[in-house]
Amino acid sequence: MEFLNYDFMQRALLAAILVGITAPAIGIYLVQRRQALMGDGIGHVAMTGVGLGFLLSWSPVWTATLVSVLGAVLMELIRWYGRTRGDIALAMLFYGGMAGGVMLINLAPGGANANLLSFLFGSLSTVSESDVTAICVLAAFVVLITLLLRRQLFAVSQDEEFARVTGLPVRALNLLTAVTAAVTVTVAMRVVGLLLVSALMVVPVAAAQQLSRSFAATFAIAVAIGVTVTIGGTVTSYYQDVPPGATIVLLTIGAFIVLTALATPLARRRARALAAAQPAGDPVECAVPDSGDAAGKVGV
Repeated sequence: MEFLNYDFMQRALLAAILVGITAPAIGIYLVQRRQALMGDGIGHVAMTGVGLGFLLSWSPVWTATLVSVLGAVLMELIRWYGRTRGDIALAMLFYGGMAGGVMLINLAPGGANANLLSFLFGSLSTVSESDVTAICVLAAFVVLITLLLRRQLFAVSQDEEFARVTGLPVRALNLLTAVTAAVTVTVAMRVVGLLLVSALMVVPVAAAQQLSRSFAATFAIAVAIGVTVTIGGTVTSYYQDVPPGATIVLLTIGAFIVLTALATPLARRRARALAAAQPAGDPVECAVPDSGDAAGKVGV
């Protein structure tokens, strides 16, 4: 445990824990909405924010947050109104964001010496005290949104039309989900990296779904997996001198494989138990309809 004697490791572990909580917390809604790759797109756009921070000599975390939020809102607008050419517009937004970030960093004073890999794939030594403060504030926002509005966000993620009929502000909630995802990307930027954060949003949720179909249980298990792999990846990165982002993602995929292997026999056992509990007789699809039913079907 000697790594806790170093200030940079204390900051890195705190940031890793917050990332492990926030990424699956918003990721579960993205998975339900079938927008698993949304985090990857926002990560590309956030690169422009990082470059803007270097250019203006501001904190890259805050500028990346601002640009990511604007990009997420624009993505939602394209999803609403750009049905015919929406995929092309999104592609230009994603790759333009990455190219713009690289260009701004190189134009910034001393920006050519900036370590882009630390933003793309994460780095333990670059987590400063100001970064930790920003990450704590942004993580608190994500946790509050995902917990306090979990019923509304879940309803919209499951069925937008039903949510609209019940009177929920669907578009506002969709925008809020996108903004929260953008904030989460910048929270995870220093630890996991912009190009790998999407995996931490999605894979823990997919792993948790192997064990539970309940939303509350899946949420809790996904967050537990997220915290475990981020701490494990950070400690492994310290001892083995390997990139933290890649280590965390590989551990997350490993957890998914293990839980899938454990869940398969359990699912089969539950299926056999359910089949044994059902009353004996012909399956419904093999039942012979009575004359009245047959006549009705012929009439149709």
